Amino acid sequence: MCRKKTQALKNQLDLSSSSHVILFTNLMDKRYNGRQIQFSGKKRVPLNQRFLLGIRNGIPICLGYLSVSFGFGILAVKSGLSAFAATIISFTNLTSAGQTAGIALISAGSSLVEMALTQLTINLRYALMAISLSQKLDESFTTFHRLVAAYGITDEIYAVSSSQLEPVSPSYMYGLIFISTVGWVIGTLLGAVAGQILPASLTNAMGIVLYGMFLAIIIPPARKERSVLFAVLLAAGLSVVFYYCIPALSVGFSVIISSVCASAAAALLFPREEV
Repeated sequence: MCRKKTQALKNQLDLSSSSHVILFTNLMDKRYNGRQIQFSGKKRVPLNQRFLLGIRNGIPICLGYLSVSFGFGILAVKSGLSAFAATIISFTNLTSAGQTAGIALISAGSSLVEMALTQLTINLRYALMAISLSQKLDESFTTFHRLVAAYGITDEIYAVSSSQLEPVSPSYMYGLIFISTVGWVIGTLLGAVAGQILPASLTNAMGIVLYGMFLAIIIPPARKERSVLFAVLLAAGLSVVFYYCIPALSVGFSVIISSVCASAAAALLFPREEV
């Protein structure tokens, strides 16, 4: 009799435990505040945690941008722009090479057409990065999110986001872009303010930071691939020739012609084999 009661009690506990597990699983599979949380299978990270993860992964980018954009702020003030104008440029553009070329064009009094063509040539690589990154995005990345995220695609942000093992979500991308933009804008503001109050000898020395970044970008790949080295040397050589031999040619068109010619020559002389 005692054994039967014990067995009946055990069966009741097993049934109750199973019911609680099923009930808990069903509750976890339901939507909570518009966000689905899965209990079994692949764990889905909440939106706020993805945003914070993007911020955490973007902190190194933020620190790097802080120092580099400091040099851009100094360069912008030296070129005659105000600290406010330099900060707005960094906030609306987020492109080191494009902004540096833009400052040179503004100082030279170039036309808007020349400015637009120069920016198109310099920043065309971001379109290629966006196409490549689109293969890494998850299903929640709608057209609206793609348009918003296109604002923040830079070399560094592309490298970090494309290296993620899991598909990239809008929340993660926004966190990555947010912290990187903060570093770029604040660095520009600090550099512009410093350029107005620090002595010229010091600002001239600190202004070389931006050009140091460009050298750090081109030297490593140039040492590994002859095609990159060829394109860099040819573009630099053409720029020198245009500057001294054709002084009538504006800065913007000099950059456009040098970039296009060097890229085309490198593509013809060093074709890549199809994989």
